[in-house]
Amino acid sequence: MTTVLTPATPLTAADRCDRCGAQAYLRVVLLSGGELLFCAHHGRKFEPELKKIAAEIQDETERLTSAPAASAAEPEDR
Repeated sequence: MTTVLTPATPLTAADRCDRCGAQAYLRVVLLSGGELLFCAHHGRKFEPELKKIAAEIQDETERLTSAPAASAAEPEDR
């Protein structure tokens, strides 16, 4: 999917897919104004149509496959 990297607010677990209610990983800002949120599945499913009507697409689906960062609060080996 084509993405536009903008200083947009990162998506959180509270952002839900407008189609099914799952966690959203894509924000589509429409040419006509407003935005739509999609899970990775529905983002891929509707990709051709979304590209036609999107001013920008914020794609955070890489978070699904990236390893979580180590926490500073984790105990160290002694």
